[in-house]
Amino acid sequence: MKKINMAIIGLGQRGSMLADTIMAFDDVDIVAICDEYEDRIQKTAENIKTKRGYEPTAYINYQDVLKDERVDAVLVASSWDEHIRMAIECMRAGKITAMEVGGAYDVEECWELVRTYEETKTPIMMMENCCFDEFETMALALARAGKFGEIVHCHGAYSHDLRDEILGGNVNRHYRLQNYVKRNCENYPTHELGPIAKILDINRGNKMVSLVSVSSKASGLAAFAKTDKNPDPSLKDVKFAQGDIVNTIITCANGETISLKLDTNLPRGFYSREFTIRGVTGMCMQEHDMVFVEGEQELHLPLDDYRGTAKKYADYVPNMWRNITPIQRELGHGGMDYLMFKGFFHAIKNNEEMPVDVYDAAAWMCITALSEQSIAHGGAPQAIPDFTRGKWVNRPRWDVKDLF
Repeated sequence: MKKINMAIIGLGQRGSMLADTIMAFDDVDIVAICDEYEDRIQKTAENIKTKRGYEPTAYINYQDVLKDERVDAVLVASSWDEHIRMAIECMRAGKITAMEVGGAYDVEECWELVRTYEETKTPIMMMENCCFDEFETMALALARAGKFGEIVHCHGAYSHDLRDEILGGNVNRHYRLQNYVKRNCENYPTHELGPIAKILDINRGNKMVSLVSVSSKASGLAAFAKTDKNPDPSLKDVKFAQGDIVNTIITCANGETISLKLDTNLPRGFYSREFTIRGVTGMCMQEHDMVFVEGEQELHLPLDDYRGTAKKYADYVPNMWRNITPIQRELGHGGMDYLMFKGFFHAIKNNEEMPVDVYDAAAWMCITALSEQSIAHGGAPQAIPDFTRGKWVNRPRWDVKDLF
């Protein structure tokens, strides 16, 4: 495939931003865009015309995108509750599918996603950009090199003060709001879980077996809603279901544990995924840009400086980060989005396995639905399905060298 014709379904903040990332690839055209809001369509169409000199076909009904014979691949960037359903329909229509992140609402929809892929063989990738982050991919290379020894425990978080964004849901036509009003769960697990799952060989020699989740009370959003910082005063008396802090513990078949934390409703000074790997001979901690290997000097990076004492571990930074340009770093989340799409398009053009496949997507997204059940039953353990149906035992491990 010399030229990939792409469509984008969902032109909110994420979808419209990723249009710029996609346009960085000369061999990809955005031929169709779709959203239920005309102003979003117009804004994205004007951006594409300015940068590429052509106007994409605009659709309001996403079904029309799937009927468009020019479209080779579709980015699903709609609301969380639409991701899996739309991805399933894309695969059934024979459209290579890029599905944005989010948590599943029901475990059965994860099974349907897997079944559809296995029936249609239409390529699908979950667009989890954190699997392509500089620190996380360096940590994967260090783990593969045995620097941490046998890995025992991993931790990750989505620690991000989103009070303004959540309460601005009605104003900004954003989907988080109703999830926080009506649900209590680990609603956004994949940013922290994805890179950890790659390191622990989940679905490739290891699997997640069960989880327990507990939630704090829900006070942060209610308190914020009563302040003058609340963008939507109509919400000042709303009762929110979503707890302020949700902690989830996952056990794995090979004996490791994973802890996840959702922290979006309380004030905090900085964003963090708290990515941490603990092994019998070493550790790394993204929050402090730190790598420690027993018997070697503790190292605090910054990763953008590959000189001096940083050189020892910077040698493990993958080539895709060494070769990235300043312009590419500007294409979403410091370059993660660019490298994520580079991996997606590389897999399409070379007929290779997607870097984040359907089994990854199902396993990571189901954590949301299972955490909701666990919390509702007082932290009761929930079994995590094996979406590979036993294939995890022999599937080859994924390595950072498998990227590009």
